Amino acid sequence: MPRVKRGTKGHHRHKKILKLAKGNVGGRRKLYRQARETVEKGLTYAYRDRRVRKREFRSLWIVRINAAARLCGLTYSQLVHGLQAAGVGVDRKMLADLAVRDPAGFQEVAGIAKGLRAA
Repeated sequence: MPRVKRGTKGHHRHKKILKLAKGNVGGRRKLYRQARETVEKGLTYAYRDRRVRKREFRSLWIVRINAAARLCGLTYSQLVHGLQAAGVGVDRKMLADLAVRDPAGFQEVAGIAKGLRAA
C-alpha cells in the first residue's frame, strides 16, 4: 500500500486557522495548536455574544423609554400597555430612538398611551 502524505491539505487547513488567529499575541497566532484553541474559543464567544448583544440592546432601549416615559408622567409598563391597547405597533427600538431624537414626538406617543388622543 502506498504511503499517503497530506502535505497540501494539512497546510491549507493550518493556514485557514492561522489566518483566523491574526491579532493574537505570541504563540496564539504563530503555533497551530495554540492558534486552533484560541480560534475555537473565539468563535464560541462570537456566536454566544451575537445573542447577548440583542439582549443588551433591548435592555438599553427599555431604560431609555422608561426615562422618557417618566418625564411624561407614565411608567414604562403603563406606556407599553397603553400603546398596545391603542393598537400602536411601534417597537422598542423605534420608541427609544424617538425618545432620544424627538422628545416632542415621544410626548405625542405618550399622550396616545395615556388615552388623551393627541390630534
